[in-house]
Amino acid sequence: MDLQQAAFFDLDKTIIATSSATAFSRGFLAEGMLTRRSVLRAAYAQIAYLLGAADEDQTERLRVQLSRMVAGWEVAQVSHVVEETLHEAIDPTVYAEAVALIERHHEEGRDVVIVSASSSEIVEPIAAVLGADHVISTRMSVVDGRYTGEIDFYAYGENKATAIRELAEHRGYDLAHSYAYSDSITDAPMLGLVGHAYAVNPDRVLRRRAQDQGWGVLTFDRPVPLLAFARRPAGWAALGVAALVVAGVAVGWYLGRRRPEA
Repeated sequence: MDLQQAAFFDLDKTIIATSSATAFSRGFLAEGMLTRRSVLRAAYAQIAYLLGAADEDQTERLRVQLSRMVAGWEVAQVSHVVEETLHEAIDPTVYAEAVALIERHHEEGRDVVIVSASSSEIVEPIAAVLGADHVISTRMSVVDGRYTGEIDFYAYGENKATAIRELAEHRGYDLAHSYAYSDSITDAPMLGLVGHAYAVNPDRVLRRRAQDQGWGVLTFDRPVPLLAFARRPAGWAALGVAALVVAGVAVGWYLGRRRPEA
């Protein structure tokens, strides 16, 4: 390999079989950090996201709503809740096929970059467990130890592509010979940057785009426990929260309320 190459992976529903922000529902609800009304307002939007039914406008409205909801939250309190509930609450799974690809790219000398719209406080520990080399993710604004409700950088859509270009310039990546993987049509700008793009478990819209662009299509269907693939100690105690965590809380509470009793 003459020039440095990279493999860029979306996280939710590409590496992880669900949303990366659904793990801490009980802890945040127990702490009274959200009202049931606010949880219900976010539930529909997040369920639409998980089912692949949310369009770009819905996703943007969700971003605005959720960023407002976390305004004023103490980073230290959130970190405490996550740390205390981690072992009993976190249950993300990764696709075995994605892990195999990550390992293959490393073996072939490529850097692995996780690119996610979830916040850096969530993505970075998961990326560390997976052995990723770099992370591109949403950065929340914090002042005096509290979330302001503003977002410094939203890693979504064209912003992902912009951040990838900047990282490629800094690291010397040859994008024409690099790889990218995503399940979402909103990541078309990212997929279009590289010479080897793959749509993972695509819906009809993304499948059609993949056919038009000559992108590969992959099916991932073997989720396994994330922690089973730990590559290095992750800084779990440093976990924080961002807008998409609230969406996870919404889904966890909403589905829990609808689950029939045994």
